[in-house]
Amino acid sequence: MKFQKLDLLTLLISLFLLSSCKNSSDIGLELGSTESIRGELLDTATILSATQLDDPASTYNMARYPLGELKDEIVGSTNAEVAMSVTAPGSGFTFGKNTQIDSAVLVLPYSSGANVERYYGDTTSVLNITVKQLNSDLTEQKTFLSNATYPASDVLANVNKAIKPNTRVKITNIVAGGPDTTFSANPQLRIKLSTAMIQDKILKLDSATLANDKRFKAAFKGLKVEATTTNAKGAVVFLDMATADGASMEIYFKKQNASTTTAIDTVVSKFPVTSSNSNYVLASIKHNYTDAVKENIASKTQTQTTYLQAGGLRTKISFPHVNQLKEKIGGTLIVSKAQLVIELSNPTDTIPFKAPLRLALYRYDLASQRQLLPDGNAGSSTNPTGDPRAIAGTFGGFYDKTKNTYTFEVTNYIQDLIDGKTVDYGTFLAATPFTEFNLFPYPTSVSRARLGSFHNTDNKRIRLNIYYIKSNP
Repeated sequence: MKFQKLDLLTLLISLFLLSSCKNSSDIGLELGSTESIRGELLDTATILSATQLDDPASTYNMARYPLGELKDEIVGSTNAEVAMSVTAPGSGFTFGKNTQIDSAVLVLPYSSGANVERYYGDTTSVLNITVKQLNSDLTEQKTFLSNATYPASDVLANVNKAIKPNTRVKITNIVAGGPDTTFSANPQLRIKLSTAMIQDKILKLDSATLANDKRFKAAFKGLKVEATTTNAKGAVVFLDMATADGASMEIYFKKQNASTTTAIDTVVSKFPVTSSNSNYVLASIKHNYTDAVKENIASKTQTQTTYLQAGGLRTKISFPHVNQLKEKIGGTLIVSKAQLVIELSNPTDTIPFKAPLRLALYRYDLASQRQLLPDGNAGSSTNPTGDPRAIAGTFGGFYDKTKNTYTFEVTNYIQDLIDGKTVDYGTFLAATPFTEFNLFPYPTSVSRARLGSFHNTDNKRIRLNIYYIKSNP
């Protein structure tokens, strides 16, 4: 193969439709002082971008569950509720005769772990939390989409709770037949329930119902937890509903001591509400977007900004002229490096709603099914059909706080588009949690961002930088 003398050229997929760049120092990939790129600068293609409503997603067996309310002047309001079925304590369980409840508490642990989201929004917010009894058994549900509603009626609790996702709590450990102890527990919401309602709805159930989980679920139905806030900004907290012996409804009651005929003990029985194949926990997310977002979604022309929100909004991007580059330049193009760079439109509008720590980038296939880009589809023992060209850990998409940008390595995807091996049926940006790349819009995060588009007049842009080698035909 015979290469031209200028073997390495730079191609900018510019931010201006068929317009020329006036300042070449503002474009392209960053280079070290010893590197030099020689060649012509071409800017004959564009990136188009548009805001779209994202699809509802399943909330069954999620990594964490959102609860709370956001009041965001940029994107709009978001309200997150959690519905949960309740599991009976176990075979043979009984409260005994003439039992009286001391108290009942719904325990909802916060999410934990390195870089795991525990909250989003203003940590000084106070949540007004309402716990209701569901009208129907969750295990009878057939779909679990994030826009579903779960009717509930009787109120078991209505309390105000400050958000303390990083503060451990002291818990009294009930010891049957001995003195109680205290211990420090992981951060959690503890919501006191109405003793009268629990007495009426649970203690009055017969022993056969209490001892059989299916019958118990049919009788008690389950709980729904709602939350609003009077704070100006609000917040959403994330709950760990999967850890064994974590989330539960604890019922404290008096019972005769087994070793004596006169002593009375206070004991506790735990009714688990952890997510499992037999115990459903589901989320319901409602959005009321601002007029600016609604107009952006409805717009038929290119706007200066687009919007993202995990579980709600995504940005569709397209490269309408990439497949014409061979004809434009002449000869065969070998892409040596391609990067998609996304800039925040205005980094200051993230307070207190922080920019997503990570974005997802995926594409549609012919059937409009979500697919990983080849650069983000590295093969492994759990992904034997991955793209052999992909290198694990290099795809990118993480937030650069210094530059207020996100960068994706898309070399193989752009090469496939140029060669016609892949058709751009739609390429999408979405917010995703730092700890996992979500191909689907699970509401395990509610973070949002406003992005600059290709012709943003404030110079906050989406751009595609391509380095290629050209050979003569």
